[in-house]
Amino acid sequence: MTTGTTTAAFADLPLDQVRTLLAVVDEGTFDAAAAALHVTPSAVSQRVKALEQRTGRVLLLRTKPVRPTESGAVLVRLARQVARLERDAYAELGLSGAAGEPTRVSVAVNADSLATWFLGALTRVPREPRLCFELRREDEDHTAALLREGVVMAAVTSSPDPVPGCTVRALGRMRYVPCAGPGFAARHLDGPLPQVLVEAPVVVFDRRDDFQDGFVRRLGPGGASAARHHVPTSEGFVEAVAAGLGWGMVPEPQAEPLLRSGRLVCFAPDRAVDVPLYWQQWKLDSPALASVADAVVTAAAEALRG
Repeated sequence: MTTGTTTAAFADLPLDQVRTLLAVVDEGTFDAAAAALHVTPSAVSQRVKALEQRTGRVLLLRTKPVRPTESGAVLVRLARQVARLERDAYAELGLSGAAGEPTRVSVAVNADSLATWFLGALTRVPREPRLCFELRREDEDHTAALLREGVVMAAVTSSPDPVPGCTVRALGRMRYVPCAGPGFAARHLDGPLPQVLVEAPVVVFDRRDDFQDGFVRRLGPGGASAARHHVPTSEGFVEAVAAGLGWGMVPEPQAEPLLRSGRLVCFAPDRAVDVPLYWQQWKLDSPALASVADAVVTAAAEALRG
């Protein structure tokens, strides 16, 4: 979404009402939004109702905390984009320095990228304009949802399909290697892989992690392992596999030094899995977003497989 279309989209949507909607979503309740905006809860309720009448849609689910509907998420994303443009305009006019506040850039990134190459990418971002990063760790299959909801401005995702209002750039492929500790492999992985992997303990990231099960399904008929260790950090996941708790699919950059040292063995060297990664971001003419995107794409080209 360009600056012009963003401005035009707000022609019939009063800014105070849209900003109030955003405040309610961010604060979680009408009362908290009222305190943040320095108005009464009644004023907050009236603004949201007026915006719902204007759009002809229910925009909020009155739960605790309040959640946007699908239509509400569209307006929340739009509100964040306008706020981003306003901050960029102030920076270009030299008005942001007085407050001394850097520009905040929110990004969703998967744990494996965060543990291997992504932080190095951020060190390449130019020092001007001044930026600070708000990183949201999320599985690459789910980061696009944070973009769609307007929670983040950009995301490392596994989807090549752009979220509405976003652009997509290919980053490269993260290779995952089927690994286990040598003692674990000797005890549990001596036999046809489709059979022994179903019976062997496995390490997974969390309850949504289907990556290891997908690997087993690709080998042949079988089911999910009954013994599952949930380790919700990338570094902890790799250490759990090396320690012999179970087998797992380990990112190649983390696996290589452990394979060389003998702490890990690759029990199916011809079965590595490549996961394509993409950079999605809002369609905004934003210097802050552009500088981050350039640094991320450059670093990914060096760290990931083409």
